[in-house]
Amino acid sequence: MNREAAEKRGRSAETIACWWLRLRGWRILARRARVPGGEVDIIARRGRTLAFVEVKARATEQAAAMSLDPWRIRRVVVAAERLAPRFQKPGDDIRIDAIYVVPGRLPRHAPNIWQG
Repeated sequence: MNREAAEKRGRSAETIACWWLRLRGWRILARRARVPGGEVDIIARRGRTLAFVEVKARATEQAAAMSLDPWRIRRVVVAAERLAPRFQKPGDDIRIDAIYVVPGRLPRHAPNIWQG
């Protein structure tokens, strides 16, 4: 797949993930937040939980989960650490989540994928 098609698929998956989160009571605070050293696809809040969400679109859920290798997770963690002061409120629980978008299936939200 060429870069342009991959970019389009990624943006589409992020839009699906945002709607999925909204339907479950999350408020989207930011999309594609970039800082030196990393990027977060979605920053969302529900109550006192602030989630930095990585979205993966693949042909299968297993392929999506496998695409979150330690290097990619580390980039999300670095970005979350640098972005948290902008979005964090006192008493918040902060976590790194993933949403897997697979054709023909509902998205799967995997909470708290990183234990640091």
